[in-house]
Amino acid sequence: MKAVVQRVSSASVAVEGVVKSSIDAGLLILLGIENADTPEDIEWLAAKIVNLRIFNDENGLMNLSVQDIGGQLLVVSQFTLHASTKKGNRPSFIAAARPEIAIPLYEQFIQTTQHLMNKPVLTGEFGANMQVALCNNGPVTIVIDTKNKV
Repeated sequence: MKAVVQRVSSASVAVEGVVKSSIDAGLLILLGIENADTPEDIEWLAAKIVNLRIFNDENGLMNLSVQDIGGQLLVVSQFTLHASTKKGNRPSFIAAARPEIAIPLYEQFIQTTQHLMNKPVLTGEFGANMQVALCNNGPVTIVIDTKNKV
């Protein structure tokens, strides 16, 4: 499971020109699910993200988590995070999980982060062509791969 986590002042996702979800200060999470992912990956990744200390404290140091600041999460599925570009110029997405595997894991990730945050987590629409807008604060962008935990 891969996640691109961006600290944002605001973010939104639209489907067919209609805004589905929007947040103010918080994290935009682009989530890629691969065939080898498990519920254990979800637990680890969700806890890592909600506890990441990437928000500034009163001294301007990154010491606070999204929970500490009362921020929001916006989760957007993105299978292209598992693109292989080793051969040729056309990416291969063979490692990305098919919807029948990915959707339950995506939904479980959302439920897990909601439980950890103790508030609703906003989302895009799985499998849709989405337009994502954001104001990256910092900019701060962190890439996390559950296959590289150590």
